[in-house]
Amino acid sequence: NQIRFVKSALWYHGYGRPELYRLPSDGSAGSRELLLAFSWLLHRISLLEELLARNRVKTGDETSVCTCEDALPNSQKSTTEMAPEYGLEDRIDVRYLQWLNGRLRFQWRSLHAQHQEQCKLLHKIHLFTSGSHMDQILGHFSVTETDLVRQPENYKQLLQLLESETMQLEAFLEWKQLEPVYWQWMETVLDNMAEEGNMCESQDTHIEKNRLPKATSCCSWADGLIGQIDRLSRDLMTFRDQLHKLVTHRKAAWCEKVKTREEELQKEGFSAAVRKIQERVELKLLDLTSLCAPEKKKMHGSCRLVFRSKHPASKTGFSGCVSKEPVSAVSAAEVIRDLQLREASLGRELKQLQKECRQRLDEIAEGLDGVICVPP
Repeated sequence: NQIRFVKSALWYHGYGRPELYRLPSDGSAGSRELLLAFSWLLHRISLLEELLARNRVKTGDETSVCTCEDALPNSQKSTTEMAPEYGLEDRIDVRYLQWLNGRLRFQWRSLHAQHQEQCKLLHKIHLFTSGSHMDQILGHFSVTETDLVRQPENYKQLLQLLESETMQLEAFLEWKQLEPVYWQWMETVLDNMAEEGNMCESQDTHIEKNRLPKATSCCSWADGLIGQIDRLSRDLMTFRDQLHKLVTHRKAAWCEKVKTREEELQKEGFSAAVRKIQERVELKLLDLTSLCAPEKKKMHGSCRLVFRSKHPASKTGFSGCVSKEPVSAVSAAEVIRDLQLREASLGRELKQLQKECRQRLDEIAEGLDGVICVPP
């Protein structure tokens, strides 16, 4: 199960080397392929930086905020074409996928409810400890600081965590100094694998070339077998010509039918076509207004939660740093407004895609004889 999970995770991130997905599921081979995949992850997703950010000791109350547009890399767009060949070994029932989708939605709702409960508890802590912090910009304690005030003996555990993080950062700095040596070694590994692959291909072709003369010279029934193969090839050629004629005839008849149908639609559905064009133009105009708006600074990453209620002009904000100078902060209302605009844009795009899918399904259903499609 772990090996299958590693394969699926690499496939999700866009790793396209087929030799890895052909490895046996018992872990008996493939150490060099795993080394290549690990090196690819180091370069592709900045694996060490992600681990350092995930294992960072959080002394303040933080949250992740992202107002950037999702841009799917080109390497991940082609992973769906690779899935049937190197991904899942057996076909999966659609009902199982529906069950997984329902389970995922349930987990998402429960996670959302837990996040709301966490926000309520954070609000209580920030409100009750307001004015207690030495830093006047913050003005309140975080969860970690409140826990240390209530239980001072826990500072030893926090100190150990900070020392462990310091050791990880020192190891990362040492890795950065030796990283060029590692990539030079990986270049030699790739060169050796390429040479071995070329040698295997040349040996396979040499063996195949040597096998055919021996078969024809040693076997008495080789002449009869070759004659049968020639007859079968001639039959296949005649069948191919017949199929080609049949396909061209059917294609011409279908094009004629489509042409007549288009003429009928042009006469009957001109107003509907105009309506569709107007809807598309309105969607494009909405997108243009959002694009032509003054570009704001996009936020991405982890930010510290700061509660502000003393001054009416200031609201609960996300602060990226803490200093005695005025910090650059953004209010929660601004983040909510940006997310609502993005939600509306994605909703319009979803409706358009659903409409196109329904039209495509209707076209497919019309070409099926004797089949009645009932919508759910």
